[in-house]
Amino acid sequence: MSDKDRIKIYQIGEVARLVDISQRTMRYYEEIGLMNSVRRIEGGKRVYTDDDVRRLKLIKRLKVLGLTLSEMHELEAIWSIRRSNDVVLRRLLEILDSHLQRIEDRIADLDILKNEIAEYQRRINAKLTE
Repeated sequence: MSDKDRIKIYQIGEVARLVDISQRTMRYYEEIGLMNSVRRIEGGKRVYTDDDVRRLKLIKRLKVLGLTLSEMHELEAIWSIRRSNDVVLRRLLEILDSHLQRIEDRIADLDILKNEIAEYQRRINAKLTE
């Protein structure tokens, strides 16, 4: 087996540093089923591969995009059943559309609030200058 064919194995601390998340979070993701691929060696020690690193980076990115752990778990379940990126990606698009709509609604609400505050400030300033 050539060096190129060998699978790189990482310890939990190495992966935590690479992905910039805590070891506790990594264990939690495994516990709730987001990291089903994690293998263990003698003594129950966890070992990670490049695929696991990519998966953790994806989870971290999805979190930044506003997905909940429950939504990520749903995507994992779809993948486990269907084994189809197309199905998973279609569902991800639906989730992202929903998140985007909520953000747009929130921005509209904040814009209304901003205008109300500015109007209230104008009235207060007018009273102070009377």
